Amino acid sequence: MTYWVARSSLLYRCHSAALICTLAVPAYGQAAQNNADDNSEYMSADSLIEEQSNDRAMSPTIIDGKAIYLPAFFERFSPQTAIDMVEQIPGFSISDTSDDRGLGNASQNVLINGKRISGKSNDARTILGRLAASQIVQLEIVDGASLSITGLNGQVLNVVTTTKGISGNYRWRTQFRQRLPDNLLDAELNVNAPLGKGELTLGINNNGSFRRGNAGPETVSDGDGNLLFIRQSNNRFRRENPTISASYGVTGDGGSIFNIGGSFALSISRRDNDSPITGPNIAPFSELRAGSEDEINVELNSDYEFDFIGGRLKLIAFQRFEHSPDDNLFRQIFTDGSTTQGSQFNIIQDEGESILRSELRWSSGKNDWQLSLEGAYNFLDRMSEFLSLDSNGIFQKEPLDNASARVEEYRGDASLSFSRPLSSTVNLQTIIGAEISNISQDSVNGLSRTFVRPKGSAALTWRPNNALDINARIERRVGQLNFGSFLASIDIGNNGNSNSGNPLLVPPQSWLGEIELNRSLGDAGSIKLTIEAENISDLIDQIPIGLDAEAVGNVNGARRLNIGADATFLLDTIMGWKGAKLDIRAEYETSSVPDQIFAIARPISRSLIRRYRVDFRHDIIGSDWAWGIEARDGRRNDNLRLDFLSEGSNNLPFTTIFVENKNVFGLRVNLQIQNLLNQTERREEIFFTDRRDGPISTSESFRGQAGLFYRFIISGNF
Repeated sequence: MTYWVARSSLLYRCHSAALICTLAVPAYGQAAQNNADDNSEYMSADSLIEEQSNDRAMSPTIIDGKAIYLPAFFERFSPQTAIDMVEQIPGFSISDTSDDRGLGNASQNVLINGKRISGKSNDARTILGRLAASQIVQLEIVDGASLSITGLNGQVLNVVTTTKGISGNYRWRTQFRQRLPDNLLDAELNVNAPLGKGELTLGINNNGSFRRGNAGPETVSDGDGNLLFIRQSNNRFRRENPTISASYGVTGDGGSIFNIGGSFALSISRRDNDSPITGPNIAPFSELRAGSEDEINVELNSDYEFDFIGGRLKLIAFQRFEHSPDDNLFRQIFTDGSTTQGSQFNIIQDEGESILRSELRWSSGKNDWQLSLEGAYNFLDRMSEFLSLDSNGIFQKEPLDNASARVEEYRGDASLSFSRPLSSTVNLQTIIGAEISNISQDSVNGLSRTFVRPKGSAALTWRPNNALDINARIERRVGQLNFGSFLASIDIGNNGNSNSGNPLLVPPQSWLGEIELNRSLGDAGSIKLTIEAENISDLIDQIPIGLDAEAVGNVNGARRLNIGADATFLLDTIMGWKGAKLDIRAEYETSSVPDQIFAIARPISRSLIRRYRVDFRHDIIGSDWAWGIEARDGRRNDNLRLDFLSEGSNNLPFTTIFVENKNVFGLRVNLQIQNLLNQTERREEIFFTDRRDGPISTSESFRGQAGLFYRFIISGNF
């Protein structure tokens, strides 16, 4: 009876010319220009200061549908950076970076002085963390569809800045936890300074530094439920991510705008698990899993915008390169004299992306238009090897078909957008476009294929009054591909789970519909509700290959429904508790896809079921002290392969308490105790002899705890 119901090449050829094309264009007539000098667009602080006094509850000023927050609004939080301010805007949260192909249209809901953030992998939260609070003129929440920026809809934050000489900020974060080395190198330093006629931003950080891990027993049973052995698992993962980044922007007298930026980053990861094993009918032995990855990431981007035949033309160049050697080791060491068993799977991988994009914007009456053209080249070059220990303890190379190859894609994209106000309260934005791409692979079974994919969207914003706005959107999307899925891989030490290469993989496509409602509660806070439905074709999932193999492939007929809520309740007004506020974010999702083994629909593998986060913060009025508590948790659907399923959950939410002093000799000092409830991670795994419709081979049940974490953060600015 089935158990289903239980469940380096460093050369870029000639593509480096993509960056040079915009670097070679001069930013003519450049002169220093304060981004906030245009008083016709931005209200002065004097005109709003009385409305946003530090002694009042938190309520923005609404002007022409725009919610305006001045720096005085955030004084009680003693912000040091722009992100410190943004995190306190009621009901607003920064969207994740887009996984769309290429640069595409704007996606993250943050603008700097009315412009989208340059580059592709630049995260808005990181960029805002580099801006000193003293540079902020005002923060504006606007409706995306009302802007002449293609792709934006829903709530969008526009950060209005100015240059005030040299400024910067610094931060040092530590973390101490059981069974892991202390994290003492998580730090950052950011400097903003005028340079010539423009502004320079420099950043040195190791924000990606972290430690993860847990420990606990894992029981392994046979197909009949009989105990085979108990593995005392001890998981450890650590990473350092030192990064140097720089950007420079200048605005000319004639209105031309030039930006250039880049970053160089290392990602040094180490993971290991040593597990002593005992069982009723076996001699004790131990397992060792270890892995390392030493990535090098380089990114360059530039853009140049200027007047052009009655409109504005923006030229964008982007180039990225990553070098990633990844080594994985598994050993079984026996105490009864048996031969040590072991295997290795090692990868050396280079990947890169070169993009040229142009955007021509113009207006005709109330109509705003944008014509966008984009060309891109992507590649992945991978060399892989699989080795196993022989009887003499020497690793010998084993055959693994389709594990080493080069995958390339040449892609062109064109789109035309149109936006206009339909009335004083309704705005429309539409986009129509298509892409053509050629994907090739040079392995034995490699193919060269060409695709044409239509895409586009229509977004409508209705603001019946200053307290409510409703946004609706429908979009035809083309998703991103992981080129590594074209090639074979093996997960050593996990019952040999492996993927055959699949040269037939294509990008996923979907129809997406979304409704977003934003309701201001005035001095009491705000509430945002979203409903998102998606019909997906060519979903990326596990598919059968031959009689007993599987690979990452495409599956049709998938659906997804996501419901989310984001609320801020200001307890000044609601309870009279001065300086206190409560933020609640929650999501629920349901999905379905045809199962590749059974003739039924099931949830998408590892898709979200639910997650939530509750944050309480109290800034004690009249003092430099604040304290708060956070609780968060989430659950995902089973991780499914054709011969395996895994399900995980937590018994309690991950909970953090903090206390903060905002002026310790001019520094902010924050002390946190994390995982207060000592959350237990539960994981159930079932391995089948053949497929999930056949007999069970083994099952594993894990219970792991990480213990208390202690975190200490010191930050300041200048």
